[in-house]
Amino acid sequence: MSAAASRREQIRRAGRGKWQSVSVTRLALRYAQLWGGTARFDDEFSIFVCTGLRGGFGRGGTTFGGAYLTANNTARRVLRHEAIHADQWARFGLTFPFRYIVEEARHRGSANRFEIEAGLADGGYRPTG
Repeated sequence: MSAAASRREQIRRAGRGKWQSVSVTRLALRYAQLWGGTARFDDEFSIFVCTGLRGGFGRGGTTFGGAYLTANNTARRVLRHEAIHADQWARFGLTFPFRYIVEEARHRGSANRFEIEAGLADGGYRPTG
């Protein structure tokens, strides 16, 4: 398999085979590059981990499609958390960021159902209560 074919397969895997998520992943990889990041594919979690970004992401990092953008927040537990966000991107497609924003407006941080599904402890959140 050529390097280009291998990269295409990685992008397909990161996007969970869903065209909307694959498209967002491609854009996110370009975006990360513009912010000074470098991307590597994580085989265990099937996501691109884009590190070294000088900005352009929220909190400790943000997942767009199947690409996780961060400065250097790459602990395995965090990648497990972000891989679930990649699953959410695949499930909801281009509506996911809007769903997330609405949920965050109603239930911030550790009360956000998308963060709960992704694993609060893995994402560095403290449970509410």
